[in-house]
Amino acid sequence: MTPDQSAPEPEASLADEPEVRQAIADGDRASVAAVVTGHPSSPLAWTELADLADSEGRTIESYAFASVAADLAREQLTAGGWQPGDPVSWSDEPNRAYLRALDTQRRAAEGLGLDERAARLADELATADPEAPARIASEFTPTQLITIVGGAAVLFEPAASAEAIVGDPIAEPAATDAAAGED
Repeated sequence: MTPDQSAPEPEASLADEPEVRQAIADGDRASVAAVVTGHPSSPLAWTELADLADSEGRTIESYAFASVAADLAREQLTAGGWQPGDPVSWSDEPNRAYLRALDTQRRAAEGLGLDERAARLADELATADPEAPARIASEFTPTQLITIVGGAAVLFEPAASAEAIVGDPIAEPAATDAAAGED
């Protein structure tokens, strides 16, 4: 190998955060902020908080949380030898926090009318991994921490007021030909 033929650099990667993933999986929407408090340097925790704010229409908070997530991710990537413009692969799952943060921040910037910033973030995302925007759009549903049922107490709670429904009863269907419906 000649000096001009250097070995390809390995792609940058964020640290895996199994404890953060577990805390998010075990929690609900209300517990995401506590995960961030417990792991304040976690790009993944901040990205989840940004996506939660985005799903609730809180654009300013979504932008701020995604900015923190992206900055923390850039710091981690830089500590590992990454430089802006280097690839950050979606296929490496820990990297998805950074890529999702960029996309969430881009959407929030658009919502705030920060068009030039949104364009720069879109470029940064496409430079990091050209397939990431499509993968995010097709594979990721922002904040899948939606509580489906609030608990058993909600299911069996009596109604606050019961009103009688008044109206004509639904008539029974009339049989037209008994032999026509049989096999």
